[in-house]
Amino acid sequence: MTVCEVNNGLELKQRIPHLVGSSEPQPVTEVCLGCICQAVSGCKAGIQCDGDHCGLFHITWAYWADAGKPTINGQSSDAPDAYPNCTNDPYCAALAVQGYMRKFAQDCNGDGRIDCYDYMAIHKRGGYGCVGDLPFSYVNVFNQCVAAVANAQKYG
Repeated sequence: MTVCEVNNGLELKQRIPHLVGSSEPQPVTEVCLGCICQAVSGCKAGIQCDGDHCGLFHITWAYWADAGKPTINGQSSDAPDAYPNCTNDPYCAALAVQGYMRKFAQDCNGDGRIDCYDYMAIHKRGGYGCVGDLPFSYVNVFNQCVAAVANAQKYG
């Protein structure tokens, strides 16, 4: 097993399809996407829109717009339902996260590199405010997921 197991024994990999074959290199690994999803929403199937955020990644309209407004099945990004359709679809939502990270990638924790921990902070705090404290529960779930993946890769 190479990814963190979640609710009902399903793997994150089943919820966040891999992006191999995408035309552009993706900054965020599949494992990182999965752990961000786990930290944000528990990657629970069926999550729709709640207030100003939608889907497994809890994406806002502004985040989606900054990500380049990806859509499903060639739908126009100007269509009234383009944002919820994308953000409630795991594949399109993952593309939105990739686009957002491509735009805002930066070293949030000052360790001299841009990695999954930075993407996790950018996702939670935004592209202009990723430096600083993050909610303990968010970081804790994220770290548990990363540790579970590392353990599975080591012993799997």
